Amino acid sequence: MCCVPVKLINEENAKLTILYIFCTLLYFLCVFFQYLPSTAVDSSTQLAALRRKMNPLKISAYIIPGTDAHLSEYIAPRDARMAFMTGFKGSSGTAVVTQTKAALWTDSRYWVQAEREMDCNWELQKDVSVSSITQWLLAEVPKDDVIGFDPFLFSLGKSDFSIILESNNRTFKSFSDNLVDAVWDKRPSIPSDNLTRLPDRIIQRTWQMKVQDIRRQMKEAPNKPTAVLLSALDETAWLFNMRGNDIPYNPFFYSYTLLTLNKIWLFLHKERVTEELKRYLNSSCTDSLCVQLMSYDSVLSEVQKYVARPKVKVWIGTEYTNYALYEIITPQDKLVVSSYSPVLTTKAVKDETEQRVLREAHVRDAVAVIQLLMWLEKAVPEGKETEVTAAQYVNKCRAKQNDSRGPSFETISASGPNAALAHYSPTSETSRKLTVNEMYLVDSGGQYLPLGNTHSHEAYTRVLMGNIELSRTIFPSGTRGVNMEMLGRKALWEVGLNYGHGTGHGIGNYFGVHEWPVGFQSNNIPFTAGMFTSIEPGYYKDNDFGIRIEDVALTVPVKTKFGNNFLTFETVSLVPYDRKLIDTSLLSPEQLKWLDTYYETIRRVLGPELDRQGLSAEKNWMLKQTESLRHTTSSSNISSSSLPLLTLMFALIQSFL
Repeated sequence: MCCVPVKLINEENAKLTILYIFCTLLYFLCVFFQYLPSTAVDSSTQLAALRRKMNPLKISAYIIPGTDAHLSEYIAPRDARMAFMTGFKGSSGTAVVTQTKAALWTDSRYWVQAEREMDCNWELQKDVSVSSITQWLLAEVPKDDVIGFDPFLFSLGKSDFSIILESNNRTFKSFSDNLVDAVWDKRPSIPSDNLTRLPDRIIQRTWQMKVQDIRRQMKEAPNKPTAVLLSALDETAWLFNMRGNDIPYNPFFYSYTLLTLNKIWLFLHKERVTEELKRYLNSSCTDSLCVQLMSYDSVLSEVQKYVARPKVKVWIGTEYTNYALYEIITPQDKLVVSSYSPVLTTKAVKDETEQRVLREAHVRDAVAVIQLLMWLEKAVPEGKETEVTAAQYVNKCRAKQNDSRGPSFETISASGPNAALAHYSPTSETSRKLTVNEMYLVDSGGQYLPLGNTHSHEAYTRVLMGNIELSRTIFPSGTRGVNMEMLGRKALWEVGLNYGHGTGHGIGNYFGVHEWPVGFQSNNIPFTAGMFTSIEPGYYKDNDFGIRIEDVALTVPVKTKFGNNFLTFETVSLVPYDRKLIDTSLLSPEQLKWLDTYYETIRRVLGPELDRQGLSAEKNWMLKQTESLRHTTSSSNISSSSLPLLTLMFALIQSFL
């Protein structure tokens, strides 16, 4: 027990004074060691160094977004400024440092993680709104003082900060030299490996075809833009069918593109472009289908030069253009804006080759997942496996499959209370041993393993019900995902449960595992045929377990009784759900029918692939797991001693070749 500070009764009594001081010190030591976990990072040194940099510039507060100059969701280690300053490694957040305080804003997916990773120098703010950040700043920063930011790391939402802060007599000022970089002595460098192009066998649309398509859209646009500025890393990578290794788990490279009706400027690190790539891009000529290679760092000056020309208009997507580029496109009549660039909306619809490649990838990936499932059933009861070894095993299984390019994100392998963290990844310090008595969640391009009590059975089944209802729904082409999203939550809402993350996102073709602008959020574009999306309802009980069923689906046309312009989802993930966690008494006849039809598809498609790879044991396991559910007893009546003791539902969000 810690001592609690008590009021000094007699200040002249030396013994009481000593006791008071001792008890007070013991109290604060106890609080510190009790609430500061071993996973927390000591941020004192970097905070002191940053504040020293702020002083001569008369900056009272400095804002540190958790992104890069391309407003990417997943960033390179050299851009992890927020993580360097705070210790928090989540993919979403904003940090603010004043001379006396430091605070981090992040969403509900990361609250527990942030509390584990940050030390007591930092306050956790459980909100992500501009209003929350600005109100905190107004309370902490005196009137007429300067609040600084790096314009390359700010979206166009900067104007919201500016309006609120400057209307309250605070100066919101950009500083092009990033202050965190200035105190980051061992900041990682840019990878030195060369850039690559996709092989012809998986390309249906050449980069020249894509360029011509975007130019056609420019000509047809009502505002008649003369150029499109591409800032998101996946935009340039998709346009030129090129890939890199600058972002972990995402095959992108640092780049911008300025595409006009007769010129193409590609901004990148030119030393990484091979002679073969130069020939591929026709970089030695100056015609309309020749790519001019420019220095990555010259994008600001070159865009300024272009904008200075008469009668030009630059089209940008506001979601991924940083403020530094936006503010130089002046006057306003030279700016054409839309939420997403024409490249992002065009690449959201996959061509026939991309659809074929993605389907084939999920067949091979399902083989790897089934190998993991069988290994878990055998290995976990022996008591030697951990979150780390399980993550290593599934990655090893995937690596054996044709055209594997490694994981599409850091594997989430979480047992028991760790599974309540939606985006937890194990380390040597946090890894728990896997047991048959705890829920185990693994998301490595896909995932899940629940195990345990009646509550988890019902929660798992209701998550599955939401997955099925979204997957089987029929909707008019052009419907927005946000208008269907509640179908994934309805079964949970009925019993007062919910989850704090999105219900789905776009999927790339050997690309980003989260590919915008497809999905179920309010800022996603309407669904049309040929789009891939994840469908991923979940449920997380703090300090107990976590469930997420995440499938990948393709939007396909469907004929209805009275109309043809309708779509539905075709599930391309091919791994059976955990039947011991399914309470069939909760499922409707339509849901059970959908499940059995899906299992028939798994048998038809995956069976021949398992035969081809000579995996007879895995095929027998798959056949057992895909038996009809309409003719079995409710899982709630299955004996707790039935084998296998450890189970896993694993749905794929992998983006292989």
